[in-house]
Order: sequence, then C-alpha cells, then structure tokens
Amino acid sequence: MGNNSIHKRGLYLGVVPERAAAVNGSMPLTLDHDLDVLPEAGRSLTVTELAGHTADLANRIAAAGVRPGEHVVIYKAANFDVWLLATAVARTGAVPVMLSHTLDFEALAALLERLDQPHLLTDGPKLDALAAADVPLAELTRGVIGVGDCGPGAVSLAELAGSAPVRPVFQGLDEPAMITHTSGTTGLPKLVVHTPRTMRTRLRPQLFLLGLMRKRGAVAIHIAFGHSRMFAAMALCLAKAMPVLLVNDGDPDAVADFFAEHRPWLIEALPNSFLAWEDLADDPRKPFASVKYFSSTFDAIHPRTVRRLLHSSGQKAQFFQIYGQSEVGPAVGRPYYRRSAHRMDGRCVGYPLPGSARVRLVSQDGKRPSSKNPGFIDVRWDGIAKTYHGEQDRYDANVHDGWWRTGDVGYRTAFGCLHMLDREFDTIPGVGSNLEIEDIVLDKLEELAEVVVVPGPDGNAIPVVCTHRDQPLDPARWRAAVAAYPQLADPVQIPLAELPRTATLKTRRVELSRRLNEMLQEQV
Repeated sequence: MGNNSIHKRGLYLGVVPERAAAVNGSMPLTLDHDLDVLPEAGRSLTVTELAGHTADLANRIAAAGVRPGEHVVIYKAANFDVWLLATAVARTGAVPVMLSHTLDFEALAALLERLDQPHLLTDGPKLDALAAADVPLAELTRGVIGVGDCGPGAVSLAELAGSAPVRPVFQGLDEPAMITHTSGTTGLPKLVVHTPRTMRTRLRPQLFLLGLMRKRGAVAIHIAFGHSRMFAAMALCLAKAMPVLLVNDGDPDAVADFFAEHRPWLIEALPNSFLAWEDLADDPRKPFASVKYFSSTFDAIHPRTVRRLLHSSGQKAQFFQIYGQSEVGPAVGRPYYRRSAHRMDGRCVGYPLPGSARVRLVSQDGKRPSSKNPGFIDVRWDGIAKTYHGEQDRYDANVHDGWWRTGDVGYRTAFGCLHMLDREFDTIPGVGSNLEIEDIVLDKLEELAEVVVVPGPDGNAIPVVCTHRDQPLDPARWRAAVAAYPQLADPVQIPLAELPRTATLKTRRVELSRRLNEMLQEQV
C-alpha cells in the first residue's frame, strides 16, 4: 500500500500514524489537555510517539477480546484519546463506532440496541452515570472496556499494558471501517457507515488545496474528537507534515492563552466556536495574529464572525467555508478575504471544489429553483457514506437516481454559487430563510451571541435570542433591527447555556421549538 499514510484508493485509519511516522516521525503534536487513557504521555507528542501509543492501545484492545469485524462503541468524555482509541480499534480490524459524549442515555441505549451487542469502550464517570440511569449494559453489549478507574465489571485497559503485539488488519475498500452518527437535530441520530474508499475520497479536495500552498504551519483543531471530520483533518495533517495543536477547552480565555503561546497558522473549528471567539479579535494577547487560514465546516457561518476574525489576523488571511454533512463530506466551499468580507452573504456556501462532489438543485414544484422558490440540494460522488447501519430503507429513501438528497434547500446564483437557505425540515411557511434572517439580525446587534428562529405553537416564527454575558435585550434596538421582518413574533430571551446543542454545537432546533412551546403554554 505504499509508505504514504493515505493510500491511493483507501484510508486505513489504523496505520495512519505509523505511516506518517515513517516519513515525518519528529513532527510535533501539542495538546491543551492530558489523555485520559495515557495520562503519563504528557501534552507534547511526536508522530513517532503517537504511532507507538496507537499500536500499544491496539494490542490492549485485542487482548480485551475485540476481534476483526466487531463493533466497538467509543463513548467517553471529550478528549483527543477518543481519536487515538478509535484509530487503535481500527488497527485491530474492528469497526470503531463514535457516539458523542453529549448523547442522552435513552438515545445511547437505542443505538447500542441497533448495533446488536457491540463492545463498549467508556470511562468511569460515564459508566457510573449509565448504572445510575439503569441502562442495561449487560443486555445491550458484548462487554465493557474501561479507560481509567471503571470499577468491577469492566476490562481495564490500564491493566493490559504490555499485551502481545497484533498486526494491523485491513478491510476491503468498500467494507465498513468506521461508524459515526448524524447530529440528531431532528430526532434519534442515524448511524453513518464509512468505508476506506469513502474516507479517502473525502480528502481529495483539500489535498488539492494544500498542494497549492507554498508554506505551511501549525494547524489548530477544535472540533468534536469523534466526528468523521476529525479523522479527515488528522489524516491530512499527518500526511502533509503539519504540526497539530489539539484544543479541547473552547473557553475563549483558555483559547487565547493557548494560541498566543503556540501561534497557529491555520485554525479549523466549529462555526459556533468561532462565534464564541469573536471578542478575542480585540484581545491584547492577539491570539489570531499568526493565522493565515480560518477553516469551518459543519454549518454555515455568520458574516459578522468572518469579518471580525479576518480583521484580527496580522496576515493576509482567508476564511475558508466548506459546506457538507456527515453522509456526504465536503460538497462545496469558498474563501473570503478581508477586503471583500463586508459584502459577504452568509447563505452563499460556495462552489464545487476540485476533485469534489457534483451538486444539483431539484425543483420542489416544477418551477426553476430560485431565492424565492428554493430547490432540494442533491450531491453525487464516491465520498458519500455507504449506508445507515440497521436502516438501509431510510438510507435508500434519500437516494434519487443515484443522487443523495441532503435535506437542505437552496438555489444557485447566476455566477454558480450555491446558496443554502434552510434545512427542509426547519422551513417556516411565509418566513423566507430563517438562516438569512439570523445572519442579518446578528450583524445589526453586536450584543447578540446567538439568534435562532423556530416555529411557535401557532406555526408563527419566534426568534430565540441569547446575549453576551446574558445581558438584558434592549427592546428598542431589537425592534429597529427587525423592522424589515414583520413576520417575526416577539423575541424570547434565554441564557446561552440553555440553548440545546449537538456535539458539533449546532442548535437542536426541534428540541428548542419543543421547549419553547412548553414554556409558552405554561404561561397561558
């Protein structure tokens, strides 16, 4: 398979660190936290050390009874060791199943049942909480493997140090190699099955873009460690010998200190993380002074955030936005520059990337898709996930003549830019684009940390607002900002901490709407 960590046709997670170490073993990785599974490893690693830890953990996991082809659910506190454990599981030939630590126990139990007796790899606090919630792990799992002190009933990884070495096991190109889940914004998450081929395909666009860059530097990553995008980002960094800064603590003050010390060249983070870091643009530590590239996937990003971050860099910075989803990977993207960011339209998510997917718009009513009459956004390429585990019918329902229906609606401009207006599920009749309204209102009211438009009890559009430091909203300023949107009801303000979110910090709009309706009915 060659000595590059990325095979020409398939990405084999279990040997990514080993193959990178063969070429760039001294490349550093710096963490802002200790590894739960290897606390003695410290916060500075080389790629050679990373490869050694991966092999060591794979040996332990095999000794714990995991066999090729079996499912191993990884469900533990947020930590880079989530990536490390998944990579080790993949090395044994088993299939890592990444379940977010934010999942509630009911959803976790339902997904464990769907997986039909997987191994569960977890930590002590999670295990205690599962026991307190009476989740029947003995019935739902093949066994529990513990990180740290998990007490009786779990096989301790720590006690398996020094286990006999195992050789890496490779699946076929189109066999399941990793399972992640959808965000769960509209109900129980779906289990998305990735293969070596689909994971390798998703790297093509960014391999092309990285090939255009003459200089590279340290890459800071702050995304969910178990998300499919994390595995793509790490594969790219290791293959291209870019030092990695791994951020677990997203608190703005902690981030400012970490970036001021380590000076990232590129930052990849969630849209809502960048939103939370906006005020660091004026921080005397100048945490973004060294940043040449900001990169964001998962969700569209607010124009105000992009402008503030670009102006906080001391470089000729670019903000690169990529639009995609768990099932699809990157579909389209585009850069924004400081000189033109003031003209940014937050609904414009970009153009097809070199080596990336084809995108089409399908009319909902037989008329040409437009801004007033958005169409379904469909995607086609060999990076689309293989299936939904245990829900083939649900997967097949999204495929139309070989095209994957994303569930988003939008249109194309005359210049070919894809505009994503809303999730089909979130559209409110007579409102236009919820996301566009949110962008514009955030632009006008700098005191807002977030605004989310959701349907109320009568189907009316209710803006839920959160302010910085939860300060009271000024009613007069609000009325002036939304004067062009008479379809909006009066705002409901809640603390930012009470906004229901997924592991990738997307607002769970269905859950927010449910809570809002309950609250309003209680007031009647």
